[in-house]
Amino acid sequence: MKKSLLVVALILSFIISACSNNEGKDPIVVSGKNWTEQYILTYVIAEYLEENTDYEIELKEGLGEVAVLTPALEKGEIDVYVEYTGTGLEAVLKDPAKEGESAEEVFDRVNKGYQEQYNAKWLEPLGFQNTYTLALRADEGIEAKTYSDLVPVANELVFGAPHPFYERTDGFDALKDKYGFEFKGTESFDPNIMYEAVKNGEVDVITGFTTDARIDQYNLIATEDDLGLFPPYYAAPIVRMEVLEEYPDLEDTLNKLAGQITEEDMRAMNGRVDIDKEDYRTVARDFLLSKGLIEE
Repeated sequence: MKKSLLVVALILSFIISACSNNEGKDPIVVSGKNWTEQYILTYVIAEYLEENTDYEIELKEGLGEVAVLTPALEKGEIDVYVEYTGTGLEAVLKDPAKEGESAEEVFDRVNKGYQEQYNAKWLEPLGFQNTYTLALRADEGIEAKTYSDLVPVANELVFGAPHPFYERTDGFDALKDKYGFEFKGTESFDPNIMYEAVKNGEVDVITGFTTDARIDQYNLIATEDDLGLFPPYYAAPIVRMEVLEEYPDLEDTLNKLAGQITEEDMRAMNGRVDIDKEDYRTVARDFLLSKGLIEE
């Protein structure tokens, strides 16, 4: 009888101890930017953590662009979000990419800079990069494979981009300086509707993203950055270092997502939302299930 009571006591002690590991801890706040890919990635991170840990997870989806997310991360208002290496380097750290610099070198520099300036760590990249392309309608009759091909006809084209692109040091001004563009005019759009704008002829060329399924759907030509203006834009989770200290196994858990998302995977997920009008969470969960990263 005494032995049975001892076993019960030990089991209860273990349960209480396990529960107390998270007792009194704040939830891990997962956030992201306010456009399709970022909504999906916010749910990928949140759903993955909810299924693979006993941590309390809070979502703040679509919080804003990098100018909003960076101070929110620094102040501890959010704990995790997915950023792109080139954006972190040039738009946040204000550190220009070096000509010929590899993706690994950019990652190392941006990780070091964030740890020093924002007390945040970049975890291993998810596997894809989402870089810029200047996209235009195929029926415009312009033969163009590269940005440089557009320079001679730029004075006939109205250019469209999200508002932050005009404010960033690596954005519109850098594009003009590097290539010598002189556009007929410029327009600012929400990133979720700029594809409709070029499709409907409101503008002639936009700063599209390589993982966006609407490039194919709307029969757009995607041109290449042949002079290497933009650095690598590999997607990776950023986590506050205080949170990594508070949850010691969080880094290893999230790093199991490393290399799991290809550019084709991301384009397909974006297409399911933007074209098929499916729910962000459903698309994210289906992806995680398909990779065996969560279970039914």
